[in-house]
Amino acid sequence: MKLKKLGLIINPWAGIGGPAGLKGSDGAETVAQALNTGIQPQSHKRVAIALQALVPFTETLEIVTFAGDMGEAQARDLGFSVDVVGAAAGDRSTPADSEAAAEAIRAAGADLIVFAGGDGTARNMVNALGDSFPVLGIPAGVKMHSACFAISPKAGGEVLRRLMAGELVDLHQREVRDIDEKSFREGRVSTRYYGELLVPEEGHFLQAVKNAGREVEELAVADIAAGVIEEMSEQDPHTLYIFGPGSTTLAVLSELGEDGTLLGVDLWQGDTLRAVDVNAVQIEEAIRQHRKNNPENPVKIILTAIGGQGHLIGRGNQQLSPAVLNAVGREHLMVVATKTKITELGGRPLLVDSGDPALDEAWSGFIPVVTGYRDEILYPLSGDGSGEYPETNPS
Repeated sequence: MKLKKLGLIINPWAGIGGPAGLKGSDGAETVAQALNTGIQPQSHKRVAIALQALVPFTETLEIVTFAGDMGEAQARDLGFSVDVVGAAAGDRSTPADSEAAAEAIRAAGADLIVFAGGDGTARNMVNALGDSFPVLGIPAGVKMHSACFAISPKAGGEVLRRLMAGELVDLHQREVRDIDEKSFREGRVSTRYYGELLVPEEGHFLQAVKNAGREVEELAVADIAAGVIEEMSEQDPHTLYIFGPGSTTLAVLSELGEDGTLLGVDLWQGDTLRAVDVNAVQIEEAIRQHRKNNPENPVKIILTAIGGQGHLIGRGNQQLSPAVLNAVGREHLMVVATKTKITELGGRPLLVDSGDPALDEAWSGFIPVVTGYRDEILYPLSGDGSGEYPETNPS
């Protein structure tokens, strides 16, 4: 297929709950709570990254979309010809508006719909379009278990560029899955199959379905925890540690005798769990206070990757904002994962999709991964959206 009319649907509120530590963005109350913490919507920036690949085709490509922040504003800002076929029913768009937009855009003759959101918006696409109309997701949500998303906005833009250039791109039906956010906030992860979407894919540009199960390799995880704790004991006790979500990082806190949060971000300093389930604003403030009180001592981040997908940054841990990551620095990142989790990637690199393309590129390269007690491997981290091994190894 070669694109002439591209449908565009933006969920303006997608992902806003992530930096706020809310584990999702579903519901007006969650959006309001996130806004009250000072978090601003980010989905439009992610769409801009994806559509940048199509800017050379502005003279021949028409964007079919809904009014305002559901797509029109972003498309016009980038210089595209725009056909507005409807608008949200209220001041803030809802899932019903996303479904109405999909139906109207298909009726207007779009060749493909690209949508920005998370699993909830993917479910809207299933409801409105079924599994026979081509759709591509730009990852902008908090929880993205579905296989209809590109691995990053830049990767999504590359798929669209190839379609625009008339290159051969396969179409496959891919699963859409979602979880109950209430259960997720309580630390329980259980995905449900909702349907399939017809998705264009090329190379490693599309993500896999997330493996939501906890590691069963209890001994391997215990070995990792022992190794991390030994390294922590060799550091200055004033060092501030930021623990990312996941069962492997939680095991470290458990071995330290603390009840951390499985799906949140926790702060550890000295011999005490200083704060649990913090948001991006709280993390940034903690770093500022730490630097004020302990200017000579570093801040470190301990992270594990998502099983099946390989995302290290940008899925379920948006509390680690670009501001947080830049403040800490790549050299103070500690990655932990069992060898089984790494092996299941099939040679694909770990992925960073922070929302800041310059940061993603700068952090690409080979990084140590703690896989056991005093056991590390060197593994590639990719932020260029290609899913291929990085060519450089930045210091």
